[in-house]
Amino acid sequence: MPADNIERAIQRGVGGKDGAQLEDIRYEGYGPHGVAVMVDVLTDNRNRTVAALRNLFTRAGGSLGETNSVGWMFSQKGIITLDPGDADAEELALEVLDAVDVGDDGDVSAEGGAVQVTVAPSSFEAARQTIEDKGWTIASAEVTMQPSTSVELDAKQAPAVLRLLDALEDHDDVQQVYANAEIPDEVLESVG
Repeated sequence: MPADNIERAIQRGVGGKDGAQLEDIRYEGYGPHGVAVMVDVLTDNRNRTVAALRNLFTRAGGSLGETNSVGWMFSQKGIITLDPGDADAEELALEVLDAVDVGDDGDVSAEGGAVQVTVAPSSFEAARQTIEDKGWTIASAEVTMQPSTSVELDAKQAPAVLRLLDALEDHDDVQQVYANAEIPDEVLESVG
């Protein structure tokens, strides 16, 4: 490949000389079985991306919606999951609740042998730092969109929704996909 082509590709990637302007856009829609889906993209061509996403939604039996058609069902939350190791998850949850300021809309819960801390995005970094300072093991930590309601899917419904979510995540412009689908573990195992 010629050096000029490589240089132009690099410049486009960093928004340089003849590079395109990248846009951060959130698309919303409904997947199969009424599952609400939000898709965050980073694109240099809005028209190409919306056409591709509309096609993915339509092929899956869903539809791309208007702005805030499903966004109202989600709220941004910081979620930190702790691995209790040999400690009792319930006891660790109580210690975390005493040590971490989760605020009015936060929560600490112990489910499935792990401890989950939910905080407002503005408190996320302080909560994560407090947990690290205490020496507790963080399994995962992210700021994400959490649905206020969910749609539980059975073994017949789950494959169609999972195919849509996988197709969306595989798209080059897609950064993050959020959905309010709730798929029980036994259904996931039978599908996967």
